[in-house]
Amino acid sequence: MKKKVLITCPHLQKTIDHYRSFFAERNIEIVVPDIVQQMSEAELLEIIAQFDGVIAGDDPFTAQVLQQGKRLKIVAKWGIGVDAIDREAAKELGIAVKNTPDVFSDEVADVALGYIILLARHLHKLDQSVRSGGWLQLPGMTLRGKTLGVIGVGSIGRGIVKRGVAVGMSILGYDIMPIPDAVQAEFGVQSVSFEELLQESDFIALSCNLTPENHHLLSHPQFQLMKPGVRLVNVARGPLIDETALVAALESGKVAGAALDVFEVEPLHINSPLRQFDQCIFGTHNSSHTKEAVFRVNEMAIQNLLQGLGIKE
Repeated sequence: MKKKVLITCPHLQKTIDHYRSFFAERNIEIVVPDIVQQMSEAELLEIIAQFDGVIAGDDPFTAQVLQQGKRLKIVAKWGIGVDAIDREAAKELGIAVKNTPDVFSDEVADVALGYIILLARHLHKLDQSVRSGGWLQLPGMTLRGKTLGVIGVGSIGRGIVKRGVAVGMSILGYDIMPIPDAVQAEFGVQSVSFEELLQESDFIALSCNLTPENHHLLSHPQFQLMKPGVRLVNVARGPLIDETALVAALESGKVAGAALDVFEVEPLHINSPLRQFDQCIFGTHNSSHTKEAVFRVNEMAIQNLLQGLGIKE
């Protein structure tokens, strides 16, 4: 019997022509809806009942959506974060949930270091000045000797640590799981409490998972603990930061600059107050996006899908 699969991950959608014959040969019908970033819960509820499997991006696979998916056997997450999938509901319904762990360490860490350098040297402002006919020259900050705090010292966090060490920064790390002594020694990171990291860091990089417990991990009280003039980089998940609190911290000067690849609501709303700050750098949830990474993760997500559908290679 032909299987029907919904593909909502934008990166796989953009490269789907490469895989059409692969799916057809395995008697799999694929549906590729128009998507900017992710589908909404309402959109999924309208169509999910007809599908046997999904290769998902950051779409909200809530309990209600999963319950509506009467034929659903597998939600194969393209990428690492499964925070948008109700895994407890999936387990109760017998729907497999699989992701592609530890696949973006270098790609995301590269972007994090790029953001750190941009914030330290105002390179985005200089670019804008020259493009508009100016010749702005601003004093920057030497990275050597500065302290980088990394929140979440998993595979991506360790990649950020290595890059920070390479440019001469001292590294503090915080993770909900103990950071092994061997990892601290190998990667040059000192394990500290969350509060100490906030108080001592010149730059803070977020590279942790989003969970119900760490929603708004950085809000008003946490910004108050930080050094005046701290710079913030988020290459993890938008809801880790309370954007209302971040706006207040930018207005007061507590936060001297922020580089955000992710936001609480994506795409960033045209009227977001964050847009007023030229000391902010914005991305499009794109830090993992390289040609090499896309095809690597495509293959892993497709294999997860096939396993979930019981299709042997």
